[in-house]
Amino acid sequence: MLIMAPKTIGLCTITVLAILLIFFAGCTGTAPVQPVSPTVEKTPVGQTPTPVIITDAGSTKAVADANNRFAFDLYSHLAKDKEYTGSNIFFSPFSLSSALAITYEGARGKTADEIQSVLYFPENDSSRRGGFSDLNAGINNGDSSYSLRTANALWAEKTYPFLTEYVSTSERFYGAKITNLDFKGHPEDSRITINSWVENNTEDRIKDLIPAGVIGPLTRLVITNAIYFKGDWVEQFDKNQTIDAEFRMAPGKTVKIPMMQRTDEDAEYLYAENNDLQMLSMPYENTTGKKLLMVVLLPKADNLTTTEASLSVDTLSGLQQSATSRRVMVYFPKFTLKTKYSLPDTLGAMGMPTAFTDNADFSGMDGTKNLLISDVIHQTFVDVNEEGTEAAAATAVVMRPAAAHANPEPVPVFRADHPFIFLIQDDETGAILFMGRVINPTGAQ
Repeated sequence: MLIMAPKTIGLCTITVLAILLIFFAGCTGTAPVQPVSPTVEKTPVGQTPTPVIITDAGSTKAVADANNRFAFDLYSHLAKDKEYTGSNIFFSPFSLSSALAITYEGARGKTADEIQSVLYFPENDSSRRGGFSDLNAGINNGDSSYSLRTANALWAEKTYPFLTEYVSTSERFYGAKITNLDFKGHPEDSRITINSWVENNTEDRIKDLIPAGVIGPLTRLVITNAIYFKGDWVEQFDKNQTIDAEFRMAPGKTVKIPMMQRTDEDAEYLYAENNDLQMLSMPYENTTGKKLLMVVLLPKADNLTTTEASLSVDTLSGLQQSATSRRVMVYFPKFTLKTKYSLPDTLGAMGMPTAFTDNADFSGMDGTKNLLISDVIHQTFVDVNEEGTEAAAATAVVMRPAAAHANPEPVPVFRADHPFIFLIQDDETGAILFMGRVINPTGAQ
């Protein structure tokens, strides 16, 4: 289900930039975590609750590959969904993968198997945790040429006991510090606190991530990820060269947009093409050697559907391997896009429906099977202009108890073998017409 900001849809994130980089807690008896003050502040670069950094190229690649496979799968599902026909699609696989990886840490049985299958997470704990830890550390290392950071957090009902192991794992490997809130007594204040954290960690680009009414007295846990990027092009566009031009939305349907241009002798980019499309990689400034790119796939025949049908990790890899640095005359639109998704239906259709039902098993969080995911909310922002790109995204996984399974009521036994009172009543008006008691049913006085 999509909750959309006016039709300037388009999910943005540095995670999407990540895909563009490549392509384009308590069991019964466990003491509750002690309440902490719900401070909300921007997480400085390198100063998140520092996760353990496990430098393992194999694990990092495994998690990055999993993220990208999930990205293409999710794109395919959204592109085929009639709800999004004729709409922009832009989302953050890394933000979603990060929040759902922390969720997965508490999943067990069929619930865990389905999440792992959809997200392609490495089943080996060390590989999965080490990969995310290393990717997060790399994002948060900082660069003087651009801003790039990500942060995770747990928000728990202060009276609900979560397993110490789950809380520790979330903070140790994902940097997700736990903050206890009063969901039961002050759900709206709790929602505002979480949204403020998101705003502060996305330079106010992601506002009101969690809508009113989503957090309630039954909320037990909210898992959040926020990610932010702002960088300048290596080859910036000259604002004086930007002109109004037509953009073909569909056959016979055009719209006027500001079109940027780079057609000078120095306009060199990594470029590749095949029979169906062209690929262009536009790099952002960097000083530490960590390169970020926006990669664009442009159908040659205005047939995006054909391109989408062939879109895959392998297709991208083939284009990138054949790409060469050369002069390219580039015309690229300026745009600002925003979108907001509620993803339970989409993720369920992709193969992880159990997590959203009463059959969910998140016993790794609290030692019971009482929790399920009530919502996965994803919101993004992107602004692309002559200087560069600003992008932000946030994800919230909201968890509540499963519906209470009432014990079968015992069949009552009404044995009138002792004195009783009885009455005869008018059912329509409620008037008692007769009233008495029986002490001796034989009628003897």
